[in-house]
Amino acid sequence: MLHRRVFQFFIVYLLGIGLLFGIKLALNLSDYVIPGPIGVWHTGQAEFSRYMSDVLDTFAVAVVGQVLSILMALGVGVAGRRATWFGSFIKVAAYKVQAYPIVAIAPILFILLGDGFLTRLFIAAMICYFPLLLSVIGIMSEPVVDIEHFYRVTGRMRWQLEVKIRAFENLHKLTTVISGSATLAMAGTIVAEFIAANAGIGYSIRIALYQSDLSKILVALFIIGITLSLYQGILELLGAVLKKAWAAG
Repeated sequence: MLHRRVFQFFIVYLLGIGLLFGIKLALNLSDYVIPGPIGVWHTGQAEFSRYMSDVLDTFAVAVVGQVLSILMALGVGVAGRRATWFGSFIKVAAYKVQAYPIVAIAPILFILLGDGFLTRLFIAAMICYFPLLLSVIGIMSEPVVDIEHFYRVTGRMRWQLEVKIRAFENLHKLTTVISGSATLAMAGTIVAEFIAANAGIGYSIRIALYQSDLSKILVALFIIGITLSLYQGILELLGAVLKKAWAAG
């Protein structure tokens, strides 16, 4: 799982950067517009340590935001799994709030909370909470008919048991959803940093953009991609281990 994630990223990144260099050659663009491979390599050597530190800063905020959103989504999703007025209200509210673009809401948060850690954390949590919530509700509202019917007939069904059965049977789906939310959390944090923050890789990308230095942006994207791919691979691996341990127990 881990090596597959990293391999997929390398393929996508190399295809993207190869297309960029192809455009450079086809249109005979200068290194100022699109840097050559040697220029990107030298930039990577010069900026790797600093950008790695920035990515880890952003990653830490994204992970905390993701964990908060997972806890909230699981709690609210389990409560709203049934087809009641409360469940319908949660779904409608989630769809409505998700319709607002984060770029439009972010400036308000920066005005209210400043440009520090709290704002980045809030945006990271918010951008992945609602997709997570809708996915959790969809997964947890789908009954496992054969197993649940047995416990209902024998009179041993409780809501806690219902949740455990559905979570176990759909653990792969839940793991995939949680792994995917890592991308949203990271993207939300980077967007927050890019707009107005004073730390993190999003801030560094903003500075590189002001300098019209595409090679720095390409190096930053490479480090972001590798870090995120490793994290998603680890989440999927943990999900597989958890299911085996749960089944054995």
